[in-house]
Amino acid sequence: MSTDAVHDLETLRDWLRWAVTRFGEAKLAFGHGTTNAYDEAAYLLLHALHLPLERLDPFLDARLTHAERQQLAQLLQRRIDQRVPAAYLTREAWLGDFRFYVDERVLIPRSFIAELLPDGLAAYLGDAAQVASVLDLCTGSGCLAILLAHAFPAADVDAVDISSEALAVAQRNVSDYGLADRINLLRSDLFANLPDKSYDLIVSNPPYVTGTAMDELPAEYRHEPALALAGGDDGLDAVRTIMREAPRFLAPGGLLVVEIGHNRDAVEVAWPRTPFVWLDTGSSADSVFLLTREDVVAAR
Repeated sequence: MSTDAVHDLETLRDWLRWAVTRFGEAKLAFGHGTTNAYDEAAYLLLHALHLPLERLDPFLDARLTHAERQQLAQLLQRRIDQRVPAAYLTREAWLGDFRFYVDERVLIPRSFIAELLPDGLAAYLGDAAQVASVLDLCTGSGCLAILLAHAFPAADVDAVDISSEALAVAQRNVSDYGLADRINLLRSDLFANLPDKSYDLIVSNPPYVTGTAMDELPAEYRHEPALALAGGDDGLDAVRTIMREAPRFLAPGGLLVVEIGHNRDAVEVAWPRTPFVWLDTGSSADSVFLLTREDVVAAR
């Protein structure tokens, strides 16, 4: 970014306009918390200036100091030139009202399952207070485990990931929410290292990006750990293991909830006689399936 731009852009309004224009010219990809150039620019500017994220208008005509302009220039240049996702630049991501620390060791939180909590599973689970044990497979930053602990206040939550680096991030988030006594973090390749135990609910947002889609990912997504994205040629490598092993860990009548992205057709071809329940969320109607333990047993 030129020194002239740092000098000429005086107000927050100036910087917002400049950022939106440059984001568009650079054809940035979004989807890590925002969906368009305006929202992402506003978020980055407000965060960098330590202003309330929900209140842009009162500050639009505020003049920025020289130090603030230099800080913004460096931040926006990284977003444009290096295509670093906003969440990695700010070290935070949001799911609803929940804030999580994130860095390049974990996938940036975004999950259709999060949209189902706390009430979207009530019709299938009944009273949330009666849910005693929950397993979160592929926990990453620990975001779903934390949402599950809030949604099911009487439940102990086991949160599993194959990556020790991801679990270090999850530990930070679990500690931030004061849930270390209820969320147990475990290193395991799905079920491989888990002790014998039965769960009322197993949820998973596993790697499910197909081989073709991995090759076509925008640069922003290549900053994320490939281990957390790549699901094999058809995106179902982890899902097959989950379907095969889940009955051993589900209590009678227990539920399995799995996010599979855009792979519904592939799932229904792989298990053609299985009565999948596809759960509606605010932004999807066919990205999360639900099965009872008995349905999973019959599918094997």
